[in-house]
Amino acid sequence: MSIPNYESIMLPLLKFAGDHQEHSMWQAIDVLTSQFNLTQEEQRKLLPSGQQSIFYNRVGWARSYMKQAGLLEATRRGYFRITERGTQVLQGNPKKIDADFLEQFNEFQEFKKRTRVRSTSQQEILNKGETPVEILETTYQSLRNELSSELLNQVKMSPPSLFEKMVVELLVKMGYGGSRKDAGEAIGKRGDEGIDGIIKEDRLGLDVIYIQAKRWDQTTIGRPEIQRFVGALQGQHARKGIFITTSSFSKDALDYARSIDSKVILIDGEQLAQSMIDYNVGVSSDRLYEIKKLDSDYFVEE
Repeated sequence: MSIPNYESIMLPLLKFAGDHQEHSMWQAIDVLTSQFNLTQEEQRKLLPSGQQSIFYNRVGWARSYMKQAGLLEATRRGYFRITERGTQVLQGNPKKIDADFLEQFNEFQEFKKRTRVRSTSQQEILNKGETPVEILETTYQSLRNELSSELLNQVKMSPPSLFEKMVVELLVKMGYGGSRKDAGEAIGKRGDEGIDGIIKEDRLGLDVIYIQAKRWDQTTIGRPEIQRFVGALQGQHARKGIFITTSSFSKDALDYARSIDSKVILIDGEQLAQSMIDYNVGVSSDRLYEIKKLDSDYFVEE
């Protein structure tokens, strides 16, 4: 079966807590994973940010909503227990517990008033069973992908000199090349076959990296192009290289780069655009939202 939504988790979670013992989130995750027969792949599936598993996030929101309705209570950080109200709910043998079911409790109604969703489209997403964190991260990833596509198209239309400047700035912000002046003097000045430039691997210049940069549009870069680059590296007795392109690499090219002794990193157009976003090259911040969470330790007396 697929990963259950947070509302489908509510009743099984409350039943799990029905022994009136204190339980941790990880204990609940372990038991519910078996109950829902989740595969290893489903258990490992992460939110778009990669910071948390989807199932853990949904169990967390199921617990949070039932806490707001007074069915569960927090005992200490990461632990919870069923309340008297929660026990009464279980004794009523409900077929299902969801947000509509929780509306019967005044505390949950007040909670909903405080967090009311004003957007109709967002409410429709909530009705599909996604948690607020999932909605936020999915929306963020969608905006990021749209920006990445727009950014890559702009890079492809830019003159070669601007592309060279962009590559220099990106590599410096990633920690290579020492100063921007050093990197700018190194890249684009080599002139050897298959090599566009040389850049320091670190600020001290303990090792160097050879660079090839291709501002191509549709052409897929195949194995022969990578072989020529590797041959150029060997001609310089070099061990490391970066091949950057605004297009893409064929499977043969990727397999070849992984199979050779030299360390050659291939960066295609999509990776290039994503790195530019990560390191703020060619983009600027539009607005910032700071997401905060409750610090339970603050409320514990020493």
